[in-house]
Amino acid sequence: MKEIITGALMGLDVMALFILLPHVKKRLLLASWTAFLHMLFPYIGFDMGGILYSYFDKGAAIVSVIFLFCIGLQFLFSADETPQIKIPPAILAVSASLDTFSVSLSFGMLNLHKNLFIISAGIGAFVLSYFALYLSKTASRIKGKYVNRIAGTVLIVISILSYLKI
Repeated sequence: MKEIITGALMGLDVMALFILLPHVKKRLLLASWTAFLHMLFPYIGFDMGGILYSYFDKGAAIVSVIFLFCIGLQFLFSADETPQIKIPPAILAVSASLDTFSVSLSFGMLNLHKNLFIISAGIGAFVLSYFALYLSKTASRIKGKYVNRIAGTVLIVISILSYLKI
């Protein structure tokens, strides 16, 4: 269940970013590209996390909890920043999708369900990015700030819950 919720919430950072894009003509294409990247990077991250798990064994769980906690903090700290979007949206989708690699690396070290996370990350990214692009004409900076805060808080809570299960 944790994999599905976290995977779906990984699209929140993209939503916070895409809601600030003023005019995107090919919303469906950009949302699809973002969803693909939100599935590709975790696929790679899970495999690397599994490899790291075999080397670290018991310490891998602690490392993954630290990764998740730090990513959550990064979301919280970046919520108040005003992004200056000057790069093409397709490249922006790549940079916004890179954080899914870190989260999936952590999940790979925790030996969680790979396919559940990857599918939910793709679906979540698609739905949330398309929704954000649709609303981007009326959205303000404040909406993006709240989305980042929610995503950061959820990742921190998941990292704490994972730590308590170790």
